[in-house]
Amino acid sequence: MRATLMYSAGDVRVENVPDSVIKHPTDALVRITTSCVCGSDLHPYGSMKPEDGPARMGHEFIGIVEDTGSEVTTVKRGDLVVAPFAISIILMGRHQERTDLGREFGATDVVAARGEEGIEAVRELTGGHGTHVTLEAVGHMPAYEQALGVVRPGGVISRVGVPQYEEAPVGFGSLFRHNIRLAGGPAPVRAYIEELMPAILDGTIEPGKVFDATTTLDGVPAGYQDMADRKSLKVLVKP
Repeated sequence: MRATLMYSAGDVRVENVPDSVIKHPTDALVRITTSCVCGSDLHPYGSMKPEDGPARMGHEFIGIVEDTGSEVTTVKRGDLVVAPFAISIILMGRHQERTDLGREFGATDVVAARGEEGIEAVRELTGGHGTHVTLEAVGHMPAYEQALGVVRPGGVISRVGVPQYEEAPVGFGSLFRHNIRLAGGPAPVRAYIEELMPAILDGTIEPGKVFDATTTLDGVPAGYQDMADRKSLKVLVKP
């Protein structure tokens, strides 16, 4: 098959590449009938370094489903599909109980590596570009630095982990020159309750799956320790 690859700023080539195949049970193989150049790709087109290429380009298309993985239920062979973005959910973590639950909730890929190795793995999964949105759910500086490393120019870092720091890279060399937006704050739970509660009550979504241990009030101190030691994901307390 033929594909578009970006080698560096201003250097885009169309080349023969190996045919795409189903690699994961959540994959769908689509024959592209119409595509387009995305404006967000103009960021790497103007700034990509040669050592970061070549990167496979293209994530907005219309096509026909040719094959699907064993866990795909929403489309079938012969369906006409549209993909405004090549959508994936990449979960970074090394505790299998957490990552397994993340896959159940919709994660398509799991990266266990941290630091530069983890950043490189995520960038490889995103064609060298990085993620459009990064959700930082820890609150410690290494997690923020990793989020900054995987987000693409023009992307968003949203922090839901309570920050345990007051100073972080936010200047020209980190966020500003790449047009990266930093957001986050305490979850506005009240704003979502009316919308989400019916789906919770009828079983469409099951947030309770995060609870993997139950204790009485007397067991709360041990519950803290178990969560700190990663023995439990989240402890449910029944006084």
